Amino acid sequence: MTYDSALEKIHSLLTFGSRPGLDRVKKLLRELGDPQDRLKYIHVAGTNGKGSVCAMLSSALVEAGYKTGLFISPYITDFRERIQINNVPVGRDVLADAVEKTFPTVEQLRENGVIITEFEYVNALQFYIHANAECDIVVLETGMGGLLDCTNVIKPPLCSVITTIGLDHTAVLGDTIEKIAEQKCGIIKSGSVAITSAQDERALEVIEHTAKELGVPLIRSDSVALEVISQSLRGSEVRFKGKAFTIGLSGDHQIENAKTALAALEALNKKQLISVGINSIADGFGKAVNPARLELLGDDPIVLLDGAHNPNGIEALKKAVGRFLPDKKLFCVTGMLADKDIDSSIRLLNGVFESVYTVPVNNPRAISAEALAEKYKSACADVKSFARAEEAFDEALSKASEENGAVLICGSLYLAGEIRPYIISRLKK
Repeated sequence: MTYDSALEKIHSLLTFGSRPGLDRVKKLLRELGDPQDRLKYIHVAGTNGKGSVCAMLSSALVEAGYKTGLFISPYITDFRERIQINNVPVGRDVLADAVEKTFPTVEQLRENGVIITEFEYVNALQFYIHANAECDIVVLETGMGGLLDCTNVIKPPLCSVITTIGLDHTAVLGDTIEKIAEQKCGIIKSGSVAITSAQDERALEVIEHTAKELGVPLIRSDSVALEVISQSLRGSEVRFKGKAFTIGLSGDHQIENAKTALAALEALNKKQLISVGINSIADGFGKAVNPARLELLGDDPIVLLDGAHNPNGIEALKKAVGRFLPDKKLFCVTGMLADKDIDSSIRLLNGVFESVYTVPVNNPRAISAEALAEKYKSACADVKSFARAEEAFDEALSKASEENGAVLICGSLYLAGEIRPYIISRLKK
């Protein structure tokens, strides 16, 4: 089987949508020999910050010499970003071989009335690949929730990490912070340890209650003494345990994510489940990358790519540009999915942008560029819709160059994935 054929097989399952629940993926994994039971995990759930925390954890573990698997979602430009070993996407041949060996099981289950969705299959695929590679540890990011997320078929992990919780996927997870927190806390298991980022008081109460009910020690990120020396769009200089180093991810929210990752590493070091020293942490956090998270793609003019798509993420983005670009005129290229809290996000960005250029996103859940433009008119005087994101970026880049401004692309990780290769190519000219 070729790599392209393997991708076609995987994406053919997209038509079955997303359906929370564990029964289907358990049946698939049972047929594959339960590869998930051969691995150790750090399990990460939350609304914002999951990907960055996973990137830092994985990088530190790799620097410490552990063969480290990483599962994240969604990917930005290459599907193989979702399944990595030692921070390198698995090879095309590895993925193709794994699909060739496992997809017949999906087809057999379908004949018996068990319909496997794309995310369920990709999740099973990463368990299969990481187990066959004999990874020492896997950093496992949930998809949408926690309790009913198909990553939650694992036995008690080394630790469960809950990053910042906010309102997102409300149609599936619930329409309150408390309900969403309950779903995220589904990854906390007896016999493990739990870590939490700074949280809304309502979310924290649910997390604390869950941990107490299960008899699981809970460690808060604010217990980590991380000193911030300086910050810029290129990252943050920090000091931890007397060691100064750079976090390659930018913004105050990444400081919080770093404290969360440090809390997890310190807890596991203390329990002697891992041995990750300060030098491995420093080198790992410096090398950690997470594309489309306040990613600096250009300097003259400044071009920032960010996948912020919910109020919490937008708030972090607004704070970052306010800090790092206080005197710059900002030209925004944006597209969003219709099922996100668009109105709240726009209210947060009222008056932030000089111009807003709305674009379509190649996703069936996307709001049209025209409809998004109408919504943005309440927050910006100059709003224009485009048929293609590339055209909108070209105009934003031109305007920013003329007026010593900056370009910001935000609103959707799907948009970020579509336009990122074009931006990189365009800025090289």
